[in-house]
Amino acid sequence: MKIFVVLPRFPYPLEKGDKLRAYHQIVQLSKHHDIFLFCLSHQSVSHEDIEALRPYCREIRVQNLPRLVCCKNVLRNFFSTKSLQIGYWDARSARRACRAFAQQVQPDVIYSQMVRTIPYVARLPFPKVMDFQDALSLNTERRMEQSHGLWHYLLHFEFKMLRSTEYNAFRIFDGLTIISTSDRDAIPHRQGRNIQVVPNGVDFDYFNPTDYPSAPSATPQILFTGNMQYAPNVDACCYLVNDIMPLVWQRLPEAHVTLAGATPKGAVRSLASERVEVTGSVPDMRPYYAAADLFVAPMRMGSGLQNKILEAMSMRLPVVTTSLAALPTGAENDRQLLVGDTPQALADAIVTLLSDEQRREALADEAHTFVHDCYDWALSAGQLEKIFIDAINNYAQHGRK
Repeated sequence: MKIFVVLPRFPYPLEKGDKLRAYHQIVQLSKHHDIFLFCLSHQSVSHEDIEALRPYCREIRVQNLPRLVCCKNVLRNFFSTKSLQIGYWDARSARRACRAFAQQVQPDVIYSQMVRTIPYVARLPFPKVMDFQDALSLNTERRMEQSHGLWHYLLHFEFKMLRSTEYNAFRIFDGLTIISTSDRDAIPHRQGRNIQVVPNGVDFDYFNPTDYPSAPSATPQILFTGNMQYAPNVDACCYLVNDIMPLVWQRLPEAHVTLAGATPKGAVRSLASERVEVTGSVPDMRPYYAAADLFVAPMRMGSGLQNKILEAMSMRLPVVTTSLAALPTGAENDRQLLVGDTPQALADAIVTLLSDEQRREALADEAHTFVHDCYDWALSAGQLEKIFIDAINNYAQHGRK
């Protein structure tokens, strides 16, 4: 098949969840199909990053989106009651470039990621599959519930617009995919149409604990990772250090926290202390997984699947998290991870595991087996291939506007 892939961001480096998902799907699909990649970008993409995708794509086009144009589109969409997020990622010149590239390629199927790409592919006369990735309306709703004032009002507006956009996607696309059942169930369905769950995977060759054996420390080591500009991760860092760890330090005053991830916001940087390290961007997260005794992901906002949890499991690192983050993984509480939804419950889980090495190892072993059994990029790509074939057949029978 000729697969025309449309992404809202260039899928490298792999510092964001949507990039990670797109990159590994392209790598797997390229083994049997021709990939033509069209990406949007707010900044110049380096030659090195493009070369990282070159072995997997027949052709790559990167379309620059000037931020000034994007900001104007946000205002335009607000006054025309359309999603602000979609407006931010939209530009007429980019749409023309996408349409011209697609007409040149004449793909068998278009595969686009996230509702941000709808303006680029909605009117293209080819079979279309969109990956919601996660339920952006659910993500926005959770952020709305944690916000106040004008920001709460804007998020409420965006929630309603995204919910409407997600619903309308059913009439535009011949196939729809998403990352987890919990995200699928958060999107209102059109009668007779389904969203197929296509989970993420883990690069087991890369996140291999035998390559990075654990390095015991004299003090208990707690790790949290992620893009530290992303609001749910910023909230999780503040929640961990300000609400959970004081309860842990009452019993384990020597416990140390590492917050590892790119571009930390001021709210994250301000958490640094003798007992809290804020690393900023790191070239390789594996040494941090290996040095930790425990991975803690106290997520209260966001949606989708937390890749950081899967990576920690693959590195045989025991995980403590919230129901919000645990549910999409399918992992069982007290078997493959520990779940808590209050500062006290999370602190108790942390202290329990840090005080019991045998329990930590048993949990990590179960998690390692679980993630290898359930999260494989090759299997996910196989699911996608079947969805593409169904979309092509559906388009041949019924067509789309």
